[in-house]
Amino acid sequence: MTVDRTSVSREIAACRLCAEGFAATATAHAPRPVVWFRPGARVLIAGQAPGARVHEIGRPFADPSGDRLRAWLGMTEAEFYDLDRVAVVPMAFCFPGYDAKGSDRPPPRRCAETWRTRVMESLPGVQVTFLIGGYAQAWHLGREVAKAGVTATVARWRDQAPRAFPLPHPSWRNTAWLRRNPWFEAELLPVARARLREVLDGN
Repeated sequence: MTVDRTSVSREIAACRLCAEGFAATATAHAPRPVVWFRPGARVLIAGQAPGARVHEIGRPFADPSGDRLRAWLGMTEAEFYDLDRVAVVPMAFCFPGYDAKGSDRPPPRRCAETWRTRVMESLPGVQVTFLIGGYAQAWHLGREVAKAGVTATVARWRDQAPRAFPLPHPSWRNTAWLRRNPWFEAELLPVARARLREVLDGN
């Protein structure tokens, strides 16, 4: 029996499960799932949820955070958005809106509960995964591994390499974190870039 691995992406694109909740946020926005994966991908970027700008554009990491992430990984835009090689799958596919302080709300749990297992099953060729932030790290590595928080999980990156690399979120809000943890750019990123290049180049 042939499995249609593309059907899940079409279903996600049409998903409106969170419409009522999004309408009640300050932005009062409608769902707009940002779906960016195909079955042949060898690299998985597992993030949190689209921000407001990505919601408007409809392309993942099309913002300053994406610029920093691509710089971290040594990727060009063309490589990053190459659907034949790279899948970008956040924990929630839609912008969740803002909280009372003006920060992005967390990704709704129902999104991962509804879709994530099927999406991962549709990506059998993934060879390396980059886990951005605590939500992705908890889902992919297990809550027990990620329970100490993002800094501790990223610091233990060697436990996951070369199959996966936990990363902090590339937001400007983490600039101070990068200054406090110079080992991230000095030790983790060179290994992550080398592994990514092996996978992208098909070695």
